[in-house]
Amino acid sequence: MPQIAQLADTYASQIFWLVLFFGFTFLVIGRHMVPKVMATVEARERQIGSDLAAAEAARKAADAAEKDWAAQSARQRAEAHALIASAKVDAARATEAGLAVAGRTIDGRLAEADARIAAARDSARAEIETVASEAAGAIVTRLAGISVDAGAAQAAVKEVLHG
Repeated sequence: MPQIAQLADTYASQIFWLVLFFGFTFLVIGRHMVPKVMATVEARERQIGSDLAAAEAARKAADAAEKDWAAQSARQRAEAHALIASAKVDAARATEAGLAVAGRTIDGRLAEADARIAAARDSARAEIETVASEAAGAIVTRLAGISVDAGAAQAAVKEVLHG
């Protein structure tokens, strides 16, 4: 094979060009491109680290704000319950006072009505006694033909009605 025979003649030349090409590639990539890529990677890592630190700080601030909000909410809820309880007590007192006034008014009206009823009953009894005594006197006069004294007739009617 002629290609293998030529190998010894071109071997040194191929090794030279191989070393030269890879050396040039190493210098270009290793000395210029790799440091730029590494700087970019490090910059990204620093940026990601600072972003994570900022996110952690924001999370801590949000947690603290949430705790403050929860405490404030609980405090306001307690104040609202106290205000409602106070309003209920005030409303109950006002209702009791209104009911007491209304009760006194009703009691006064009932006493007046009882007094009017008693006066009307006494007046009606007196009228009934008067009418009954006059009727009894008239009946005795017609039936027996005797004239009865009005006082005696009234006493007899009172005795029958009350006794």
